Amino acid sequence: MTAFENIVIGRSSVPALAVTVILMTAIPLVFFLCWRGKHKGRTNIGYLIAGAVGFIVSARVLELGAHYFCILADNPVSRFINGSTAAFVLYGTVMAGVFEECGRHFILKFIMKKNRTRENAVMYGIGHGGIEILAVILPTMITYLAVAILFSQGDVEEALNQLKITEETAAAALPSVQAAAAFDYAMMAMNAVERLLAMLLHIGLTVIVFYGIARGKKGCLPLAVLLHMAMDMFPALYQRGAVPLWAVEIWAALWTAAVVLISVRFYREMAEQTAG
Repeated sequence: MTAFENIVIGRSSVPALAVTVILMTAIPLVFFLCWRGKHKGRTNIGYLIAGAVGFIVSARVLELGAHYFCILADNPVSRFINGSTAAFVLYGTVMAGVFEECGRHFILKFIMKKNRTRENAVMYGIGHGGIEILAVILPTMITYLAVAILFSQGDVEEALNQLKITEETAAAALPSVQAAAAFDYAMMAMNAVERLLAMLLHIGLTVIVFYGIARGKKGCLPLAVLLHMAMDMFPALYQRGAVPLWAVEIWAALWTAAVVLISVRFYREMAEQTAG
């Protein structure tokens, strides 16, 4: 497997990945500990768990199920979506917005009927954003770290054996090895900033949805869906090669700021007492 023999692990790859693994673990933990410490009397761990379960069910089960039929499987629908950038972006943003925000709304309105405090809305958002890091991002970074360590030792054949990469799986594994080799401190910083923004986004969107439930504002759910769709538009365009990565980062920062501003306003407007 000549392609692997030509890969050179960057000098900063292993330390940058090691620090990234630590940061990916620390970010959700710090959010939880700080919020729980400040509002222990008005928060319930159940909302943290509900947020985590809500993400897994809405984004990793239902949404991925739709993706399998509409993106991965070979059928007229998937061929149309994959063949058009506009269709791909529209599909991706709608699915993310509808599944995640409707999931939030359903759980907060019909399942989490007790302890409906605005502080618990934030706790739910921490659970939602935190499990995304721990279940999706962190395992990838740990895999990259293991790859970088094994390949940096110089014995390519041994690294391939340790990682169980065979002739049949080489093509699928090569992009991950290349990503691990190219990882550096700039990518570490970018991943940390992205996750911080994602945590703030999920907390903000949860507060918006919760505000709609607590105050009987039916327009809050569509607002959250549209805000989520807008946030995901540039990442979807990036996947199609239509915009550069720096544009995605700026877009994410701007929309996260917008969501946070709206959610802070709603949070302050909500009554301190338990919502009905």
